[in-house]
Amino acid sequence: MKKDAKTTYAQSSDIKSRTYIEYRHDMKKKAIAELESADWIRDTVQREFPGRKVRVNKSGGDKFIWFLRKGGVTRDPDYEAQIDGARLLLEFQYANREDLPYYDFKLSKVGRKVGGQRVPHKDRAIIYIMKPLLSYAFLTPSWIADHGQVSEVPAWRSQAYRVPRGTFLPQLQKDPALADLISAINAKNAILQFQHELVDLTKDQLSYLLQAVIDDKKLVTIAPNDLDGFFKVCFILENIDRTPLNVNLWLVYLGTYLDAPLHTETAFKVSYCLDFLYSRATLQAQEIPGCIRTIKALTSLVQSFAQADGSFESSPTLSPLQETRFALFSLNVLEDITQDIIHYYGVVDLDPITKIYQTVPFLEQTTRLIVSSRNT
Repeated sequence: MKKDAKTTYAQSSDIKSRTYIEYRHDMKKKAIAELESADWIRDTVQREFPGRKVRVNKSGGDKFIWFLRKGGVTRDPDYEAQIDGARLLLEFQYANREDLPYYDFKLSKVGRKVGGQRVPHKDRAIIYIMKPLLSYAFLTPSWIADHGQVSEVPAWRSQAYRVPRGTFLPQLQKDPALADLISAINAKNAILQFQHELVDLTKDQLSYLLQAVIDDKKLVTIAPNDLDGFFKVCFILENIDRTPLNVNLWLVYLGTYLDAPLHTETAFKVSYCLDFLYSRATLQAQEIPGCIRTIKALTSLVQSFAQADGSFESSPTLSPLQETRFALFSLNVLEDITQDIIHYYGVVDLDPITKIYQTVPFLEQTTRLIVSSRNT
């Protein structure tokens, strides 16, 4: 059972400059928006085709997973609609600002090359949300090709169709339902940023530890047969982009740390190591059940620490915000591994993840807790 995703994805040129965790953080923002928007998109397509029978499903290479572990992006459309049985592919985009001089569309989303000319797709539409205006546009590739110019997009370092602001904004339609949708997207992005700060905090801790070798003449030791030592080694290896020679054996070692009493911080360390090792290993058939048990055990453990106010509590030595950050990071990467192992290894005894952070027990309260901490 070997992963084979390279045939459906184009390799990203910039993943080399980031760790996988950092790359995934960026990719997940789009995934949050797409997964949260699924119901709204179905309703929008129904409005565009009144009186017709409409069904909309997530599509493309990220139908089950929302990023490629080796880097890259899918070229498939984001959704597939059936309208009275006829197939319509849907691309999804959104903007956080209404004052941009141009609104950009990737060449491959608009058309394909035929005899040296780019011909607009006829089997798809593009749904574009303008978040600050609570508005959207339902566009055809032909309209974009007719009203945009192909030129370089500096932020993308590639060419795209660029539609001027004055031409694009009149295409927008107001939709009050977007207020709740955008609020949900913004809330999950805030949670994502909150949990991701744990990576920088860990980098700072290791940095201070290493600096003490010179500044304070201290020896730095990483203890063997110890979860903290195992975690530090995995963290360093990830950040220098190196894979253990015996990566599958390391997964077995990691499983031994589940026997010790765990709290949110140790759950974070085990989850981080599991994510790092799993993403670089090809599991053998006999190794899959053990990985499933680890996913289930860690998920249940972290969920057991959830409090009704949205925080997590497992240790008197950790603050509620620390615990919440550890717990969210753990549950989030466990969701990622769950989707990956279902998709690539055909696992059937795990529940699929349909929305990011769906395993957080008191999500609304957790969101309020994080927003409140930002405002104090």
